[in-house]
Formats: sequence, structure tokens, C-alpha cells
Amino acid sequence: MAKKLTVKEVQTAKGKAGVYRLSDGGNLYLCVRPGGTKSWQFRYKRPAQEKVTYLSFGTYPDVSLAEARDKALQARKLVSEGIDPQLVKAERKAQVIAEQCASFSRVAVLWKDSKVGSLKEKTLHDNWRKLELYAFPKLGSIPVSKLTAPMAIAAPKPTEQKGLYETVKRTAQLMNEIMNFAVNSGLIHSNPLVGIREVFRRHKVIHMKALKPEELHELIKTVATANMHRVTRFLIEWQLHTMTRPSEASGARWAEIDVERGIWVIPAERMKMKREHIIPLTQQTLSILEALRPFSGHREYVFPSPRNPRKPVDSETANKALGRMGFKDRTTAHGLRALASTTLNEQRFDADVIEAALAHADKDKIRSAYNRTDYLESRKKMMDWWSRHIEKSSFGSYSVSNSGNDLKLVSN
Repeated sequence: MAKKLTVKEVQTAKGKAGVYRLSDGGNLYLCVRPGGTKSWQFRYKRPAQEKVTYLSFGTYPDVSLAEARDKALQARKLVSEGIDPQLVKAERKAQVIAEQCASFSRVAVLWKDSKVGSLKEKTLHDNWRKLELYAFPKLGSIPVSKLTAPMAIAAPKPTEQKGLYETVKRTAQLMNEIMNFAVNSGLIHSNPLVGIREVFRRHKVIHMKALKPEELHELIKTVATANMHRVTRFLIEWQLHTMTRPSEASGARWAEIDVERGIWVIPAERMKMKREHIIPLTQQTLSILEALRPFSGHREYVFPSPRNPRKPVDSETANKALGRMGFKDRTTAHGLRALASTTLNEQRFDADVIEAALAHADKDKIRSAYNRTDYLESRKKMMDWWSRHIEKSSFGSYSVSNSGNDLKLVSN
């Protein structure tokens, strides 16, 4: 049996004029080079070949004598099974490189690219910003194959402690989507982040602030008498009459308006549910448009931005204006839709017609698939009642409706 090397012999081995090897038995050698560099080598015949080759286990003292012997033992077992240990080493190295290339942040880039075209640009930008702020700093460099639920949960914890529960919930959802993408791409076998959202605290649901139906008169009066840009006043009444979302109202284009047919057709790409929405125009909404023509009839947008008329006003314009007028803790621009819905439901209009007017998706997906009608004729009657109700509620105050270019007192 070959004499085993001692730790001292390994430590004291000196470089000579040429390369030489000290045997430790079991095909393990300490290779000593002229400069004194020492490395561990395993000598063997490659399976199905007669050629003798050497496999490096690393340098000494980075790899100790005991560690080198363990590596040699594993290599001998592979050779005995007809497996080339050099190929195993190459495969492991390739796997490490692949894992490094498949870091969480790099996979996230691929996931983001797959979403282009299916999500609104702003939504995609906001989602990516959340990942940049709350996920990538701690998880970005970790290979998706090594990412665990505890790691992912720890990343947004500081944000949760600040009370930003919805942000944490959304970030957790995005991380989960990226890992599902990694599974579907064949990078990992399963997603370890499934269900991590349940670990975080839930945000207390606060119902959207909205005025009561009997407060409509106060709203119209305040809007009419407040000091604001005229286009902003038009925008608030337009949104109130049409029951649209802030972004849908502020982004209205003249090309979407068909005065002769009395309809406003909002294309699918501008709608939350990605479905074209047709809104019947009442006499009052048509009057608002006529009042706006001197300001924007020659432009693309019905409500142009004061700073850059080639762009629409910001979707937050109406909301900010309501806040300045004292409605900050009472309603929002989006809350105008709730005001309309409550009033119309109290008047016992058909619930399905109201939901269609609000462009809500049917929660019953099977029912939605068969219910293709948008209740246009019924909505025309309902919208006409709603506009007349708004006008009636403005008695004793000012309203844009039926005003032409100048505001005037609306009477019965």
C-alpha cells in the first residue's frame, strides 16, 4: 500500500527545477511547480479510453489534504461506474454559470419583455419600479433556482413595517409571477413563492369616498364658483355626466366623438377592461362640448393640458381640483361614479344597465360570455335622466350645461 502524505510533508514541499508529484495513494498527487505553487491532481484513465489524464482538485492550501482525499474518493467511485469525473465537473461548472445567468433580476427582464403589449405602458412601468425598489436590492443577484420563500418574504418586510401593505402585496404578487415565468421557461421545476402574499399583513379596506345623492347640489355649486381653470371645470362636469373614470374622461379625443349620432366611443385600449365603450351623449354633454370648441375644437384632445395643449390634462387634474375645493376627505374624482351609481340605484334603474354604463366587467364570467348586449337604448334613457337630474340639482348655482362659451345661471 502506497505511503500516505502527512500534513507536514505537504506544507514543506519545495519547488525544484522541474515539475514533480508526490503520491498520496489512491491516484491522488500533490503537484509541485518550480515556483513553489502546489495543486492537487487525480490521475486516471478516461472511461472507454486508454489515455491517462489528470483532474485538478484545486491548489493548496485553499484545498486541504483531507478535502483533496474526499474529492479523490468521489472521483474513484465515478470512474468505477464508468463515468468521467472531468465531464461531471464540466457539467457542474456549466450549471453554476447557467444559474448565475438566470438570476432573479435577469429573469425579471425576460418576464417584463413578455408583458410588453399586453399591459399598459404605465402599469408596466409602475410594476417594474416596485421590483426595483422592494425586490431587486436583496433578491436581484440570487439565481432563481436558489431563491426561497423566506428570502422573498424578507425582502419587502421593511416596507410592510412602514404600513405600505398594498405595495407589499403587489410586490409579492409580481415576484410570484416572475417565478411562474421561470417555471414555464424551464429554468426551475417549481415555484417556491406560491402563497407568500398570505404571510404579509392585509391593508384595511377603506371604501371609496363618495358624496351622498343629496349633496350633488353642493358639489355643482362649489365647482361652478371655485377659482379654477375653465377646462378643469368642464372636465369635472363631463366626468360627472358621463360616469367615466378619470383617465377615460381626461384623455377624451375629438375623434372619438360622433355628434350626429350622439355617442362617444372610447376605444378598447383606453378602457380598463380592454373593451370598447360607447356612451350616449345627452343634450347637456353636447352643450359641454360646444362650450369647449373655442378652447380645443382645433386640437386632438377635448381637454388639452394648459402647459402643453398637444397633450391631454393629467388624469389627476379633477381629483386635485376637488381636493382644493374642500372635498378632499369627502370624495374623489373616481367617487363621482359612485355618486352616480348610488343615485341611479335609488331611482330603481336596472342594475345591469347601471353596470354597463359604468363599464364594469360582469363578475359572472359565464354570464358575461353570453351577455353581449351593452343596453345602449336603455342607457340612453338613463343617461338622459341623470343629466337632467344634475341640471336640476344645479338650480340656484352655475353649471356648464346649456352655457355656450359663458357660464350662466340655470333655472327651471
